[in-house]
Amino acid sequence: MLRRLYDWVLDKAAHRSAPWWLAFFAFADGGLFPFPPHPLLALMCLSQPKRAVRYAAITTVASIAGGIFGYFVGHFLYDTVGQELLHFLGLERKFPVAACYLRAYGVEIIVLKGATPIPFLLLTVTAGFIDFPLLKFVLASLLSRGAIFFGIGILFKIFGPPIKTFIDKYFAWLVVAFLIVIAGVFYAVDFAGSSNHPGDKCSVGAVNPNFA
Repeated sequence: MLRRLYDWVLDKAAHRSAPWWLAFFAFADGGLFPFPPHPLLALMCLSQPKRAVRYAAITTVASIAGGIFGYFVGHFLYDTVGQELLHFLGLERKFPVAACYLRAYGVEIIVLKGATPIPFLLLTVTAGFIDFPLLKFVLASLLSRGAIFFGIGILFKIFGPPIKTFIDKYFAWLVVAFLIVIAGVFYAVDFAGSSNHPGDKCSVGAVNPNFA
């Protein structure tokens, strides 16, 4: 069943409308809902290795545009839209922590966190709310997101066909490994978000829950 789904997704990834869907999900990840575009980008690059860098550029531009949208939501519409959005997505408890880290570490935290599974949307809305300098936010996001997306694009541009052959041969084992990695990532993110290390002023337990 998973193999048929994989083949179906690869076929759809080669469709002429696929870049529009890629742009939509990349944009949405920054300001509407946390749906990382990385898997879709990888599948499209796998399906069309010659277009991999183009797909990476589309993802980067759309992601930054979505990030600016999320920034404006946090800056101008937090009380009416941003707060409800974070509550709906279950991110409201992490909002004051994100704000604390942004104030403490600035560009560094955007570069580092923007390249991790932590929702980009949380960073964008928070940056707008605390009035983080927009130009710095855009440049840091471009560095972080661009490095990841173009890294994927260049990787598949160079090694696309061999990677597809490898996946086709070891598909079942790769599915198991992927599920283990995903479970590990979510556990690590949840542990990092819930732990309270002494001396860390931005840990969950150290930040006023009524900050937002």
